[in-house]
Amino acid sequence: MKMISKSLAASVAGGLLMLTSCSSGGGSGASSVTGWQYNNPDWGGFEYQSGYEQQTGPGLVFIEGGTFIMGRVEQDVIYGMDNTPRRVTVPSFYIDECEVSNANYREWLYWVNRVYSEYPDQYKAALPDTLVWRRALAYNEPYVENYLRHPAYSDYPVVGVSWIQASNFCKWRTDRVNELILIEQGIMELNVADQSGENNFDTEAYLYGQYEGTPGKHPMEDLDPNKDTRRVRWDDGILLPKYRLPTEAEWEYAALGLIGNTRDERMSDRKIFPWNGHVVRNAGESERGRMMANFVRGNGDMMGTAGKLNDEGDITVNVKSYYPNDYGLYCMAGNVNEWVADVYRPLSFDDVEEFNPYRGNNFQTKVLDDTGAPVEKDSLGRIKYRQETDKDIADRKNYRTADNRNYLDGDNRSNISTDWTTSENNSETMYAGTPTQSGLRSLVSDRTRVYKGGSWRDRAYWLSPGTRRFLDERESRDDIGFRCAMVRVGSPVAGKKNRN
Repeated sequence: MKMISKSLAASVAGGLLMLTSCSSGGGSGASSVTGWQYNNPDWGGFEYQSGYEQQTGPGLVFIEGGTFIMGRVEQDVIYGMDNTPRRVTVPSFYIDECEVSNANYREWLYWVNRVYSEYPDQYKAALPDTLVWRRALAYNEPYVENYLRHPAYSDYPVVGVSWIQASNFCKWRTDRVNELILIEQGIMELNVADQSGENNFDTEAYLYGQYEGTPGKHPMEDLDPNKDTRRVRWDDGILLPKYRLPTEAEWEYAALGLIGNTRDERMSDRKIFPWNGHVVRNAGESERGRMMANFVRGNGDMMGTAGKLNDEGDITVNVKSYYPNDYGLYCMAGNVNEWVADVYRPLSFDDVEEFNPYRGNNFQTKVLDDTGAPVEKDSLGRIKYRQETDKDIADRKNYRTADNRNYLDGDNRSNISTDWTTSENNSETMYAGTPTQSGLRSLVSDRTRVYKGGSWRDRAYWLSPGTRRFLDERESRDDIGFRCAMVRVGSPVAGKKNRN
């Protein structure tokens, strides 16, 4: 059986992963601290790679990060003042060019129904709520019956999905993309007949040795002189990081597309919308007056007058409609609102970090056996996790609690007058949704997630990336969809190595 060479395994599906002949400070192909040769079985086979360049996953666009003014309140029509401008820095990342479409989502539904046929509850949990289209005094039943399934809407954004469903889609997408990478490299062989229940490719389960699959014709060569072949490891750089929902900061940064308004770190204009100017119509000579997004122009005007429809969309439109912003992203304003990862708090702008701001960390750890290895995967083929406890983080200095959704926002543990070490369950929530003495409940809870972007049902104000609203993560609507993102590893500049 032919084994895949190290250099071949490193060149992954259009990505650039090269081996260099030397290490900084060392001899040719040798360690700078020991002098021992790298990538040589005669010297023990320690593998060293340099010049890694992350490949761009299917559907994604590279977003070069930087600093920007996040938030906008001067047109805050409801005076919520929940996104006061502040300067933050967003590291480079990747985000979907388009919103996830009905066809994209149906692909997941089909896979779940095929692979988890013994677990029909998994398929049921993944189904969008098509009844979100119903209105008591509107005839929307055709959308209930047709919007998700009919081919006329295949390339329209999926709606009726909760934040939880969107997050699960991202997890599924990660595993399918990484599975394909291994198949294309010949490390594994495609065998859909042998996929059912726990016997399906899961990235983590594979990395921890709990998934084998069908061996391919070009297995990885193991440079350990005592071994012949091995499975792909994370430090090979072959598998991609996980798809996920973008953070609010990432989404807002990508939507603004300020890369088109800067030169040598000088910004010419701030933006209200993902395009330049203060109006929602195209200002160019050739297409002057055309709408830049799918939204509500005024009372009862969802698409304009016959013969000259203003946005050519009665409800949603094709995910690749209108003009992309300066990052090449479609529909970052209008069409559908989009879920982001963050838990909603009105005053997060006062609390979150300046670098990569995000509220929503609730740290978990793998369930391990007595040897320190992950316990056997669950019935769906996934590695098991548990909530971190006070004991797990007792010696930590960089964070004090596993659940940070309420950190600096009302929980006792972030109050300097509280002895947070004395209780194992001391994480009271200011907005927990529990009844107050008056019997009222807050709409803001640990399950409340941010959505952004405006939609076909919204007025122009909500098209500004700086606006924000919230909804319970278990709920869904006919004007909320999502797109996925991915972390950028290594240099923040595509095609370049770190300077240091």
